[in-house]
Amino acid sequence: MIEFKNKILFVGYGAVAECTLPILFKHITVPAKNVTVMDFEDRSEKLKKWTAKGVRFVRDRVTEENLGKLLAKHVGAGDLLIDLAWNIDACVVLQWCRDNGVRYINTSTELWDPYAVGPNQHPTEKTLYWRHMNLRRMISKWKGKGATAVIEHGANPGLISHFTKQGLIDIGNASLADKKIKGRAAESVAQFIKDRSFNQLAQALGVKVIHCSERDTQITNKPKQVDEFVNTWSIEGFREEGTTTAEMGWGTHEKQLPALAYQHKEGPKNQICVARMGINMWVRSWVPNYSIQGMVVRHGEAFTISDKLTVWDGKKAVYRPTVHYAYCPCDMAIASLNEMRGYNYKLNANQRIMNDEITTGADILGALIMGHGYNSWWVGSDLSIEESRRLVPHQNATTMQVAISVVAASMWMIENPLEGVRVPDDLPHDYILDIAKPYLGKWISTPKDWTPLAERGNAFKGYNKQDLDRKDPWQFKNFLIGEHEA
Repeated sequence: MIEFKNKILFVGYGAVAECTLPILFKHITVPAKNVTVMDFEDRSEKLKKWTAKGVRFVRDRVTEENLGKLLAKHVGAGDLLIDLAWNIDACVVLQWCRDNGVRYINTSTELWDPYAVGPNQHPTEKTLYWRHMNLRRMISKWKGKGATAVIEHGANPGLISHFTKQGLIDIGNASLADKKIKGRAAESVAQFIKDRSFNQLAQALGVKVIHCSERDTQITNKPKQVDEFVNTWSIEGFREEGTTTAEMGWGTHEKQLPALAYQHKEGPKNQICVARMGINMWVRSWVPNYSIQGMVVRHGEAFTISDKLTVWDGKKAVYRPTVHYAYCPCDMAIASLNEMRGYNYKLNANQRIMNDEITTGADILGALIMGHGYNSWWVGSDLSIEESRRLVPHQNATTMQVAISVVAASMWMIENPLEGVRVPDDLPHDYILDIAKPYLGKWISTPKDWTPLAERGNAFKGYNKQDLDRKDPWQFKNFLIGEHEA
């Protein structure tokens, strides 16, 4: 445990915050009276156990008009703000924290109203890439580092960046032990591992594609009702990120852009976006021990991992892997999405986040690293509902993975108070994983001889033409599920 004598403010008390609070008190020695929870809904009943110990609950809502005045009531210089709400502009709150010396962490880069611009805005301007460029422009005007802020540090984005680093090290060490790499190439790989030069390590190993691959197998004894959206985490958050543009870090090995793709004209240009809803763009992927179909829902890790793993020769990117999310949510969420599509994407008024009614299942979340000597390697967490409940009663596996990530990053911030703005990839992966692993269930790091062409058939062979590149399995078109499917 580490000690923290200053104040902590939680903004938002939904499913993730409800799981984060008890874990925080297990790892950070802080007086309960120094912790305040703010939410616009009445959470007093859910917080009764904690308010009895001294935690303060404030029913209020952060808005454009009151942000500075409201936050100043609860935190100041040296304090910590944990932002687990949605639709609070990250640039505005980050600037306020910078001006007031407040440490800050969030799990996603939000806006006041992500739907305000309407359907006519250019696809590139709807992206997380666009938001990151706005953040960079703002930060470039600052002098000195200032109070530490960690942006987008949940499970994914967040833990997935640390999984990726560990996976690259594991692939490198295994390749050396199995003599898949020899001579000077082996010496280089060993040095890159020692130096933690992850971009050069990924290039030397031949990594072409990285999926944040996730399969949620949690099921309930309370079936989804007609006109009800059921999920294991924020429903509004899922709808918002899933119904906008698909985004991905775009690899230097890729030969052809997908249909409806757009490239960015400023910044590192490490990403593309596609003018399709992420929940409607499906790819082949793999988790232990399932081949899955996952959605290319936009996530911050597609930006930060691909950015940090780029190898530059001057201003030219000479190496970069393709990076994106491949998400297979729980059965009830898939059924809910199908119903929402029928409503022309209008969100159901009836919503439920599954917790105590979950009977079995797990959240299997990791980095599927592809293109090297083993073809594929998966590294990450297989967290069952039983293990999640043992650690924190009444929580599910999905929120647990986010919560421990928030706490681990908060601990790093407490120990490193003046590091300025950081993304997950800037933090030491071994520090975060040492704290997180006891909460992640079964830790897996394993090779898998898998490519997107594996087990792919054609039920109408001779009567259709599959648009595949069988000579290069790591082309994006081979992952994409579309009209050429059997």
